[in-house]
Amino acid sequence: MITSTTNNIVCKCALGRKFAGDGYTRVKELSREVMIHLTAFTVRDYFPWLGWVDVVTGKIQKYKATAEALDSLFDEDMFVGGTDTTSSAIEWTMSELLRNPVIMKKVQEEVRAVVGHKSNIEESDIKKMHYLKCVIKESLRLHPPAPLLAPRVTMSAVKLKGYDIPAKTTVYINSWAMQRDPKFWESAEEFMPERFENIEVDFKGQEDFPFVPFGFGRRGCPGINFANASMEYMLANLLYWFDWKLPETDTQYIDMTEIFGLVVSKKVPLHVKPTTFSF
Repeated sequence: MITSTTNNIVCKCALGRKFAGDGYTRVKELSREVMIHLTAFTVRDYFPWLGWVDVVTGKIQKYKATAEALDSLFDEDMFVGGTDTTSSAIEWTMSELLRNPVIMKKVQEEVRAVVGHKSNIEESDIKKMHYLKCVIKESLRLHPPAPLLAPRVTMSAVKLKGYDIPAKTTVYINSWAMQRDPKFWESAEEFMPERFENIEVDFKGQEDFPFVPFGFGRRGCPGINFANASMEYMLANLLYWFDWKLPETDTQYIDMTEIFGLVVSKKVPLHVKPTTFSF
């Protein structure tokens, strides 16, 4: 449901209409496949003369099959980049809130106090939800959608902390590790939105780059504002209109195991039971 919503938002903004048709499940599957392919080890990327190995192992055929399937979806106005990242971020955020009921209560109280009895949440309301913004930042700190960011290539040879890195070397930047570094973050492994209440931290990185969920510099994600606005609005609606709990058949334990790809998603999807809220 979250994936279909993010897809509708992107389609509405890009083409002026919601996506009409079936296939949301396939969209999610293909989005995940693309993200996994992008970070998979391919021999020819490192040893071009051994590219035939990728053909023999079947990787090239898999890549081509995914590309062909994507082409057919693109013909129906489908989008990948703005869907899987945002939906995964929201799923992680809701998971953390369910694991921390005190924080869930605090952010819901803020959202409901700001909106009041209005039938719709407006943009002006979102701007007043300061704690919600802290919740989102803390979720992105612990669970950055793209933990290795976009790969870079060194322009020239460089020596870094005793390591010789040649020119034209592909470099991956581990934002997941940086954002959990205890040198920069107190109780780095804990979900603590309050850490952002009294400090001004944006999404573009600071002097030591401790918080870069969208990358940084000229190669940073161009959709920062779009993604952040989508997350704020969707979460505000989820938290305003419903109270959330785990299904009675489940225990209170939420599996936070990750599936690695360009986008890190939950291995076990989050299933929750909503109850309509009324004043």
